Amino acid sequence: MTDSGKANSAKSRIVALCGGVGGAKLALGLSRALGDELTVIVNTGDDFEHLGLHISPDLDTVLYTLSGLANKELGWGRADESWNFMEVLRVLGSETWFQLGDRDLALHVERTRQLKAGRPLTSFMAEVASRFEIPAQILPMTDDPVRTTVITTDGPLPFQRYFVERRCAPVVEEIIFDGAATARPTAQVMAALRDPNLRAIVICPSNPFLSIDPILAVPGLRPLIEMAGVPVVAVSPIIGGKAVKGPTDKIMAELGVPATSRAIVEHYSGLLDGLVVDVEDGDDVAQLPVQTHITATLMKADEDRDRLAQAVLDFVGRIPDTANTVKAGCR
Repeated sequence: MTDSGKANSAKSRIVALCGGVGGAKLALGLSRALGDELTVIVNTGDDFEHLGLHISPDLDTVLYTLSGLANKELGWGRADESWNFMEVLRVLGSETWFQLGDRDLALHVERTRQLKAGRPLTSFMAEVASRFEIPAQILPMTDDPVRTTVITTDGPLPFQRYFVERRCAPVVEEIIFDGAATARPTAQVMAALRDPNLRAIVICPSNPFLSIDPILAVPGLRPLIEMAGVPVVAVSPIIGGKAVKGPTDKIMAELGVPATSRAIVEHYSGLLDGLVVDVEDGDDVAQLPVQTHITATLMKADEDRDRLAQAVLDFVGRIPDTANTVKAGCR
């Protein structure tokens, strides 16, 4: 093993960039393997205000998944849920397009109350994660408001209107992140990416356009990743040219981007040292400008999440520190 390889193996912390359901599955596997050595930086571009409440869909998905409270039957929300609140809303003729379960509702009410009192989102999420006995650190990408807007052939749509109410039906022309230009990484995010014990940065198989791009749009965050001097590895969200869940492949087609491993590498141009690719796409990795690892990436059960997480950790262990290297796409 080279000296840089020895130094890399001695480091213990992993930072994962994550969106909602797909990314949270890998984050769970990483959390089970790493415990408190994992930090998950989560997209908040999906956050929105609904019925007077501050809703953080991706943060809550990661929170529920890592705590074992996720609703596995629905694939979103909290387990053992009831829907009395939504039923009364229907009777009142109010908006019911965004489902809020009764147990889930308590989190939104308390978060809204504390944010209005001036508490930062990062601080609130840290307390909730502790109460839910989650060893990993869960960090919003910023405490400043950033809101994803999808520009479609039907006009601009706030993300949740596009994703939930319209079920991703409108054709996407552009995606913008309102507020990103004035947002800043939190002290906790900066500390995680500057940690001298940082071993690697993992980009979870979340939608690159809707879940990871908002994180990278926060000024100063991408340079922190570039200057971290550790391997940056992405897990492709594409299996056999399609997304397992969500509109990733649909959006890529509408934006004129092929659903291929090369397109994923090019999308993250300048960041990646490695890409984890599903076995169905193994023939798609020839001549990629980054190291690759081919394995089964479909996560149906906890065993799949654990196996993929270990495969990712083994892969990053084979990539030396990158402080003095030029990454794919850098010029």
